[in-house]
Amino acid sequence: MKPITNLLIMAGGASSRMKRSLENSQLSDATKSIAFSSHKSLIPLGKSQKPLLYYLIQNAVEAGFTDIYLITSPENEAFQEWVGNKPNHNSFAGARVHFVIQHTPEGRAKPLGTADAVLQAMDQYPILKTAYLSICNGDNFYSVNALNLVHQARDTPHALISYARSGLLFDDERISKFAVMDIDSEDYLKNIIEKPDPEIVEKYRDGSGEIRVSMNIFSFEGSLLYPYLKNCPIHPERDEKELPEAVRKMSLDEAHPIRCFPVKEHLPDLTSADDILTFSTLE
Repeated sequence: MKPITNLLIMAGGASSRMKRSLENSQLSDATKSIAFSSHKSLIPLGKSQKPLLYYLIQNAVEAGFTDIYLITSPENEAFQEWVGNKPNHNSFAGARVHFVIQHTPEGRAKPLGTADAVLQAMDQYPILKTAYLSICNGDNFYSVNALNLVHQARDTPHALISYARSGLLFDDERISKFAVMDIDSEDYLKNIIEKPDPEIVEKYRDGSGEIRVSMNIFSFEGSLLYPYLKNCPIHPERDEKELPEAVRKMSLDEAHPIRCFPVKEHLPDLTSADDILTFSTLE
């Protein structure tokens, strides 16, 4: 069995789509103002008015993770106000949180993408190059169950969660922006198809009849992942090195099989302004 990983890299995520949707949302003017001025994972939610980042890290701790590597931009004062002002070893929501600063390469107007973000995390914290580690988005509210599946010991060096389309409560338009997974009969990943045409989605149903969706929660052996991040191509349209593409390249390499753990449950997130309302009952 491969050893359990206690290290979780968490990408802060962009807030541009959230901010664009605020004007036409059903939120109060006060909430809109807070959401516009805050990073979306730091918007106060629920009855206790803590941010999604707090609840997500709580779930990660319950699943067994001890150390969170939080990827932010250099302008991360808002994260420091919530998490702590030290570069690393901040105590927050029961975990040790270490900041990863994603620097924008010289000559570019924006960062180089999620694959580059994880690459920079591994360069800034060399332990990640040799450890077993997990990766997820910082603006998706992953359950303890899903986090535990990538945390647990397993026989393969790499794994990810494959969400059943029937368990996700998103509309078809939102789903069309995700990635569909092609999985073989033994639950190993064959391919990831980003934003597939609706006409071809049906061909990727698994043995149980489900369409499987990637929601960007993975686990890897760091030393094997690193070269795929480093050599990840830049997407010709989005002009970024994207983590799903690095994972897709790895899935095509038979030497590094990626085990898929099926989950049938909804995954709340903060993509648009009205998503804030779905977290109103959080304690």
